Amino acid sequence: MPPLGHRGKRLLARIIDGLLVSVPLSIIFSAVSARWDVYENSGDSFTLGVIIAVVYFVYEGLMLTTRGQTVGKMAMNIRVAMLENGASPEGAPGWTRAAVYTLPGIVPCCGFVFWLVNVLWCTWDEPYHQCIHDKAAKTVVVATQ
Repeated sequence: MPPLGHRGKRLLARIIDGLLVSVPLSIIFSAVSARWDVYENSGDSFTLGVIIAVVYFVYEGLMLTTRGQTVGKMAMNIRVAMLENGASPEGAPGWTRAAVYTLPGIVPCCGFVFWLVNVLWCTWDEPYHQCIHDKAAKTVVVATQ
């Protein structure tokens, strides 16, 4: 098994992926909803949040099951591997990981709390530095060789 991926690289990869998905969708959404104002129309903001979450889920699920890494992970030279053998998470593990990371965030109020605990979990998890979405899918983030 390659060495574990650095937590800072994991964070930067998530930021890259988040921007890659959310910025274009926000621009398209604001062009389609000309009346949309983030400060006045919370219903539309929630709708945009759900759209971003669903698109991010599909993006991450497809990237992980076909390549083992997203664009952000490619840029940071890390990848997702199965804990038992280091293989890419093809099929259900990739989709499970994407679902546990992304979909709870659309639940009003408590979804954000779960997401926050999920992503912070790797800061105290030993020995593999797994987040909850890694544990659910039995994956680990490793450096690429």
